[in-house]
Amino acid sequence: MNDWHGWAALVVFVGAYALIISEKIHRVAVALGGAGLMLAIGATDDVSAFYSEDSGIDWNVIFLLMGMMMIVGVLKKTGMFEYLAIWAVKRAHARPFRVMAMLVVITAVASALLDNVTTVLLIAPVTLLVCERLALPAAPFLIAEVMASNIGGTATLVGDPPNIIVASRAGLTFNDFVVHLAPLAAVLVAVLIALCRVMFRGSFVYDEERAAEIMALEEGEAIRNPRLLVQGLVVLALVVAGFVLHPVLHYEPSIVALLGAGLLVAVSTVDTSEVLAEVEWPTLAFFAGLFVMIGGLIDTGVVSEVSHELADLIGGSELGGSMTLLGGSAVLSGIVDNIPYVATMAPITADLVHDMGGSSDHVMWWALLLGADLGGNATAIGASANVVVLGIAERNRQPISFWQFTKYGLVVTAATVAVSVAYVWVRYFALA
Repeated sequence: MNDWHGWAALVVFVGAYALIISEKIHRVAVALGGAGLMLAIGATDDVSAFYSEDSGIDWNVIFLLMGMMMIVGVLKKTGMFEYLAIWAVKRAHARPFRVMAMLVVITAVASALLDNVTTVLLIAPVTLLVCERLALPAAPFLIAEVMASNIGGTATLVGDPPNIIVASRAGLTFNDFVVHLAPLAAVLVAVLIALCRVMFRGSFVYDEERAAEIMALEEGEAIRNPRLLVQGLVVLALVVAGFVLHPVLHYEPSIVALLGAGLLVAVSTVDTSEVLAEVEWPTLAFFAGLFVMIGGLIDTGVVSEVSHELADLIGGSELGGSMTLLGGSAVLSGIVDNIPYVATMAPITADLVHDMGGSSDHVMWWALLLGADLGGNATAIGASANVVVLGIAERNRQPISFWQFTKYGLVVTAATVAVSVAYVWVRYFALA
């Protein structure tokens, strides 16, 4: 670490993290205060915090969220989410666990095609309406879905930002991800559903009267503005296509989302101020503060020091290295956002792969991604999607506390990482 600044930055980050966990001060105030302290002690500066590509605020994430929040805000006015809520409940015959299982599968599949933050932005309004209709607590459903989004996001190149970082560094293709990670992701979704049946068993209360009321509804009657719905879905389809065609078009997801939001506002009759009112500004402010704090850790060498210590532990064993990368990444990604973590670890992993002869199966890269993506489920701030869902829940008066999320997240992370360890060992070493 670089002199005393590294230790000071670590103290600021640990103190901010402790306050977020305690929930004695709102997490947005803590994140912004921590960011201010990082700047004040010289752990980072204005250039690194606001303009650097390697640390500081990731504006691609901020503007991606803003653009998608605006699109979702327009779609909410059409009645589309009410339609989907009624449709989902009717297909599950209003049985709470079946509803949760259906929403988990839909979320996981969507997260393989979209990034997981976009997916939870789309699915959360549906979930809130379903729970309201069935008089169920929303928190268990939202927690299950955000975990499904992080699991589903491991399956493809476009499913999670760390995947894109690794694909670029290692020269991996979309098909490589599908062949090596998609089968495991499908198994992990099944594991998650089984865990949900146990973890949230007290929430699956079947209300026969409410169920009968919903089964009698016609979902088509929920659509309030068909013309706006068509406009919104066309724009959403174009945005999704832009995400998927990133390797060809080379447009960042943030640019695609902002173009889509601007187009939708321009062609529709929705008032711009109403659309902007749907943006979760506190969530964006929290991300900005968190990015600056993590940037301070990167600039002072704290993250690099931790990463190099991990590299020293790995040594020259590919099996030991893969398992250490998987487990270590799962732990660290539960503490810091997995995007800067993977960005820091990617060059170190590249060196390790080169020193070990460059395995044709890219096992070290898969281990890094599995640990980083699945470890994001461990805590309430381990992944971007987690923070977004907590913000949506708070705004809709269904708050989810740090520990309420984390007590389930630790269980899910432990189980999914254990299955992943077995998968990596069997596929790349035992059967090799």
